[in-house]
Amino acid sequence: MAKRSHTQNTMPSSIQAKLAVKNRHRRMVTATIALSTGVVLAVSGCGTSSSNHTANSSATNNSGTTAASAGKPTPGGTITFAVSAQTNLNWFIPIANSGADSVANFQMIYDMYKPLLWINPNYSINWNSSIADKITYNKAGTVYHVYLNPKWHWSNGQPVTSKDLMFTWNVVKAASANNAPSPWPYVGVGTGDIPNGIKSVVPNGKYEVTFTLDKPANQHWFIYNGIIQLVPMPASVWDIHKNIMTEIKYLGTEATNPSFDTVVDGPFKMKDAVPSQSWTLVPNPNYDGHKSIVDKLVFAYQASTAAEFSALKTGTVNVGYLDLSQYGSRSALTSMGDKITPEYGFGFFETQLNMFKGSTTAPIFDHLYVRQALQMGIDQQSVDTAIYHGYAPPVYGPIPTTPQTQYLDPLQSKPIYPFNPAAGKKLLEQHGWKEVNGVMTKGNEKMKFVMLYTSGSAAAQDTVELMKQDWAEEGVDVTLKPMPFSTLISVTSNPKAPKTWEMANGSGWFYNGPGYYPTGGQLFATGAPSGFGYSNKTEDALIAATHQPYASDAANMAAFQKYADFTARHLPFLWNNNYATLVVSAPNVHGVAEYYDGAVGFPQMQYWWVSGATSGN
Repeated sequence: MAKRSHTQNTMPSSIQAKLAVKNRHRRMVTATIALSTGVVLAVSGCGTSSSNHTANSSATNNSGTTAASAGKPTPGGTITFAVSAQTNLNWFIPIANSGADSVANFQMIYDMYKPLLWINPNYSINWNSSIADKITYNKAGTVYHVYLNPKWHWSNGQPVTSKDLMFTWNVVKAASANNAPSPWPYVGVGTGDIPNGIKSVVPNGKYEVTFTLDKPANQHWFIYNGIIQLVPMPASVWDIHKNIMTEIKYLGTEATNPSFDTVVDGPFKMKDAVPSQSWTLVPNPNYDGHKSIVDKLVFAYQASTAAEFSALKTGTVNVGYLDLSQYGSRSALTSMGDKITPEYGFGFFETQLNMFKGSTTAPIFDHLYVRQALQMGIDQQSVDTAIYHGYAPPVYGPIPTTPQTQYLDPLQSKPIYPFNPAAGKKLLEQHGWKEVNGVMTKGNEKMKFVMLYTSGSAAAQDTVELMKQDWAEEGVDVTLKPMPFSTLISVTSNPKAPKTWEMANGSGWFYNGPGYYPTGGQLFATGAPSGFGYSNKTEDALIAATHQPYASDAANMAAFQKYADFTARHLPFLWNNNYATLVVSAPNVHGVAEYYDGAVGFPQMQYWWVSGATSGN
């Protein structure tokens, strides 16, 4: 399905913010504006062909715009890109485990390694920037031919071939096995039937690989959720062990070592890296696409919101983020000529409920009525207007209302469980819960939970404080516990330690890999690798139905909407708002808005350039 990301911001610390919500002056939320969190970006894909059974290989540019208004691009200069605050980039190869599968990591990885398929913000395939040249498939959806574009080469001069794609396939297959050594398993196991639904993968020459499936599959779904995962890796350099288990253990160890990435096929290559400080890339002179003209691209660690805001003001960082909770201070940046652009990811934010087997909360959260009551206690409209200044539209299911896409059903365009704490409390009472000392109680069970949330975002903190207050009206007692994003996802994504957490908030799910087609197999199906223990037979069947081939796009979409509508109603997660990212770029940095690919989350930074710079700066 996608990569985890989290709410982001950039603004001064030590500011007290009081938020009066929807004219209910009796309730105020007070929060200390602190540290920042990171980028919220990603996207989904729909299929590209039907009647001719070919994914069209005609060129599709990522953007029809250029930075011509800024004058002729001039070489030189440094672009310093702010990494999500308190986020260390800690994974540097293009396949990952669940703990490393973040937007922040892959923003850098995709600057060094070209994906097999690059997805545009409109969910089409950008063949100009894809390793693949085209994909053909049969009507039954069982056989797929992937053709690689022979123009691509590794930085050592060797061509990117079927051998590299086969290497990736063998690594993914081994890293998905139950006996895969640490740090695996691979995060995408099960997505797009990878790897267990694949009957065979064979090279048919230097630039062609054929995938044969065990059973028919929806062609759009398999291309966007299956084939897309296999980013070619340099076999001639990395495939050095005869034993595949030894190989994947080796790759898993080296994945956290930035100096390991000596041979790349992307627009940049690693120069040096210092954790909690910076990661510096330089242009790859042998890149076969649009070459960057900057001297270097620096991913800069941000210790706090205040630090990033200061860096933007002084120019130490020239592409970063503005915290929506500090939107009123934007003039401090725009007065210097900085450009601020809102970017919405195609995905959603959620509150995660621990339903893993063995967790203390599963017996409670497994009840749909409990999840319904909790959803009724989330005031998404106030979060949008009072905290995020209208840049956080509510979400009512697995498909966001913004950006609008063909996947959004009318049912998910309005609240299914409108904000109503009184009704939520009544629903709990109807099922035998009684309030005891302010906490809903039933036998030995209590509606008393600890909720983790991502530290660093003032807006995120304001949001969870508001949720805590509203849930208290239902008799739900929530204690808030902040932690860095990378720590939070490592805690919540470990089903082998189900008792270490209860609820979590502040991370989002976006349709930008391992799969792009916005079905819920990796997230909502029983045993989903990126799920949190939710299991329902109807959900499983509806997800499976979206994986089947259909005779028409209308039939395909009908199956998808049945899945999406049930998921929206059944609440595998509690739905939260889709928070925008406000991207800030300095006046002398060009191409950021045009090539940010906001919905996808992976900027094509090779198109960014700096005016007034001279080479060597």
